[in-house]
Amino acid sequence: MQKQLPQHSEIVTNDWVDYNGHMNVAYYVLIFDHATDVLMNHISLDQEHRNATGGSMFVVESHIVYEQEVMEGINVEIDTLVLDVDDKRLHLFMTMREAGSDVTAATIEMMILHVDLNTRKSAPFPIHIKQELSELKEQHASSAQPSQIGRKIGIRKA
Repeated sequence: MQKQLPQHSEIVTNDWVDYNGHMNVAYYVLIFDHATDVLMNHISLDQEHRNATGGSMFVVESHIVYEQEVMEGINVEIDTLVLDVDDKRLHLFMTMREAGSDVTAATIEMMILHVDLNTRKSAPFPIHIKQELSELKEQHASSAQPSQIGRKIGIRKA
């Protein structure tokens, strides 16, 4: 039986708006981080699990693409794709949109590492969590692959 991954949404508050009149870059990361917490809770890698096992996840690399401004008061939704998973790593992709819109405001691609907080070193996912992530990967495999996946940053030469 497939468990649907819950979608995360959040409203942009006044204190998140910068001198340019739109949401500051730091808060895009915060909202994506909150969506990561939703995923972690969904797969039972929650506070109870962390307290019991010392297992958690650390983001070791990320790449954000900003496509549209997000203004104060806008309700944004985050969709999450599990692109890949192995014994210790999780490759995620998230898309931020204004609620009810098909227009992408921002995306983030992340590599996340499962870590034993007692040793501060990478550790294999518990079997049940890896199984949940593998099932999500299977569910998401048929989704269209966003063009932002695997992008690199640089100045194009003419």
